[in-house]
Amino acid sequence: MHSSWIPRGNYIESNRDDCTVSLIYAVHLKKSGYVFFEYQYVDNNIFFEFFIQNDQCQEMDTTTDKWVKLTDNGEWGSHSVMLKSGTNILYWRTTGILMGSKAVKPVLVKNITIEGVAYTSECFPCKPGTFSNKPGSFNCQVCPRNTYSEKGAKECIRCKDDSQFSEEGSSECTERPPCTTKDYFQIHTPCDEEGKTQIMYKWIEPKICREDLTDAIRLPPSGEKKDCPPCNPGFYNNGSSSCHPCLPGTFSDGTKECRPCPAGTEPALGFEYKWWNVLPDNMKTSCFNVGNSKCDGMNGWEVAGDHIQSGAGGSDNDYLILNLHIPGFKPPTSMTGATGSELGRITFVFETLCSADCVLYFMVDINRKSTNVVESWGGTKEKQAYTHIIFKNATFTFTWAFQRTNQGQDNRRFINDMVKIYSITATNAVDGVASSCRACALGSEQSGSSCVPCPPGHYIEKETNQCKECPPDTYLSIHQVYGKEACIPCGPGSKNNQDHSVCYSDCFFYHEKENQSLHYDFSNLSSVGSLMNGPSFTSKGTKYFHFFNISLCGHEGKKMALCTNNITDFTVKEIVAGSDDYTNLVGAFVCQSTIIPSESKGFRAALSSQSIILADTFLGVTVETTLQNINIKEDMFPVPTSQIPDVHFFYKSSTATTSCINGRSTAVKMRCNPTKSGAGVISVPSKCPAGTCDGCTFYFLWESAEACPLCTEHDFHEIEGACKRGFQETLYVWNEPKWCIKGISLPEKKLATCETVDFWLKVGAGVGAFTAVLLVALTCYFWKKNQKLEYKYSKLVMTTNSKECELPAADSCAIMEGEDNEEEVVYSNKQSLLGKLKSLATKEKEDHFESVQLKTSRSPNI
Repeated sequence: MHSSWIPRGNYIESNRDDCTVSLIYAVHLKKSGYVFFEYQYVDNNIFFEFFIQNDQCQEMDTTTDKWVKLTDNGEWGSHSVMLKSGTNILYWRTTGILMGSKAVKPVLVKNITIEGVAYTSECFPCKPGTFSNKPGSFNCQVCPRNTYSEKGAKECIRCKDDSQFSEEGSSECTERPPCTTKDYFQIHTPCDEEGKTQIMYKWIEPKICREDLTDAIRLPPSGEKKDCPPCNPGFYNNGSSSCHPCLPGTFSDGTKECRPCPAGTEPALGFEYKWWNVLPDNMKTSCFNVGNSKCDGMNGWEVAGDHIQSGAGGSDNDYLILNLHIPGFKPPTSMTGATGSELGRITFVFETLCSADCVLYFMVDINRKSTNVVESWGGTKEKQAYTHIIFKNATFTFTWAFQRTNQGQDNRRFINDMVKIYSITATNAVDGVASSCRACALGSEQSGSSCVPCPPGHYIEKETNQCKECPPDTYLSIHQVYGKEACIPCGPGSKNNQDHSVCYSDCFFYHEKENQSLHYDFSNLSSVGSLMNGPSFTSKGTKYFHFFNISLCGHEGKKMALCTNNITDFTVKEIVAGSDDYTNLVGAFVCQSTIIPSESKGFRAALSSQSIILADTFLGVTVETTLQNINIKEDMFPVPTSQIPDVHFFYKSSTATTSCINGRSTAVKMRCNPTKSGAGVISVPSKCPAGTCDGCTFYFLWESAEACPLCTEHDFHEIEGACKRGFQETLYVWNEPKWCIKGISLPEKKLATCETVDFWLKVGAGVGAFTAVLLVALTCYFWKKNQKLEYKYSKLVMTTNSKECELPAADSCAIMEGEDNEEEVVYSNKQSLLGKLKSLATKEKEDHFESVQLKTSRSPNI
């Protein structure tokens, strides 16, 4: 596709894609002067530069700041730069950065003027649709409506009759078409004394259609009466034809007269517009076209009973504007003094009905400094609600801008494309009205209020209607202060701040695991951690990075991570956190910026843009992988190498988007890794290189030695040394691998008295010697005893064998020489103890002897 700047009548329009396109003009000046031009630059998805080079293509130092500032939506800004004498080559350069399929809003430039100098240039004839009646004139004038001109015209020619028409700057006249339903619109008149409103029909101006043609339609008759809708909440008609706001201290639902709030309550101030008979006093509507002013003076929006809808405008590319002005927001009495709390919110219910590329923009202006687009919706959208939360007490202007198409068309083909807003609600507006009353603590009178507010962090007890402080580790709801249920428990691992307005982590965490207590101290990681991942590339090859800032614990609920949202060097460290310039800075627990490197598009420095808040609310700390519908999938990150459990920090953002209706959520997994010292390393899942797979839930892995638990007595063991000179040394060493930091220190080595080995050697030697002597003595004794037994036994056997056939000799009572006087031995088949000893001594185990009773030598008769 060929990208270029496109002429649009009295302005020129930049490209809409992600190409880099330059508009170049060269002029030779005889003396110094300046260049001046007007522009519209509303979309930061395009980078807009204006710079000047000399004839050597060197950038001149007159363009100290070549980046052109953003303008408010629909407003023209101006830019001027001094020019030096000689050749000046002027560059208007745009670069689109497309992160999705949505087209960018182009840059518009008009009225380029080089003044105060005489320069060498040729005169050109006026282009068609313009004229000049003075030769050598500096510029050409635009032909008015219903006239036309050709190239080089000195005057404009009127269309021949009423059957033809032309727009401003036309080169020809065209026939007027027959009137259709797209050429008129209806309005509602204010209610009359009878409570009736009339429906009126009007032609869209300027009227370009004809009613006298055969297939033309006529304007419907006006004057049909219908019942007026009731007054909006906080208003009452009091028997008159118009609604009036309730007096201070009173309230009404819009159908009943205003009544005072009961004792112990106060009016809940705000605005709730849900009936649309007339436009409220603090709202206005208008029509704006970036190319010309043909819709000036026309109503951009029309009331229609139960809704307000976009009007007809002059053409399809008009911006139809609706503004709501609120001078400030008053915090709820129960939140007085709280910092970082919600002061109010604006909620609206809408739907869009479109057949083309319509877009609805919701914009916010703070203190009338600049208008910024908060959210936008393209195409047909079903009936839905959107809420924007207010954290700052300032003057706000909320703007709804609807455009049926942005393709530069000047006709009305999509007149039936519209947006309908059914209700707009703003809470705690300082000049608001009350549709109801809310309870408050009783006490002394306070100026501007019917009750005395509770101190920060206190709720109203239902039984006594008195203030009572919320319990520990709870925070006070921003939507309710009545009853103990207004105190919401903090998430795991978190505590409340002093005024119970928010829960936060103090970077300390405790976990019980298998009868072992694990204490974590993440305070050294409490400073902001950063991660830049990528690169990624657009469809046109433009390189960009995602830059993340993570404030793990913040500072007692204060979000410390900051991301810039302007065209600047993203490495700038000194950013004033208390700055009122909210357009270029976002603060959160986790935020993201898109970084365009300097070499990607030929920029001088890296660019930071499109900063978004990923997490502005702290939810809790836990070792579990799921908390409040935020789930860390186990396959997102590598499996840990230790048994130390990972600790998970959970956050969410309070602002919903069209793609994330519940807001964005973030999970940071803290993993103990002793090899990653200091701040460690932050990474994103390999499956989701942008940190998210669905655009709503973001995952981060933070590995560091500082994520290890504190050391305890279970993380070391003792080693006992040898006993030397009566002393024994005990050393203490860490368990390997060491999975802890800080905590307790290793105990000092210990010395204890002990008995040396020389003493026990002496005792052992003495016992050994005694045992040896005893064994020798026993051996000698049994050996001698055994010899005697063998002698007696052998003699007995010899006597038996030699006198087997002989009669036994007479027994003698005398003791033979060499025999002992022993008792008579009785032999049996059972081997005696001495026999066993003998067998053992002679090792003749295989020889067995039978013992028989010897016959006596005495006669059996004796």
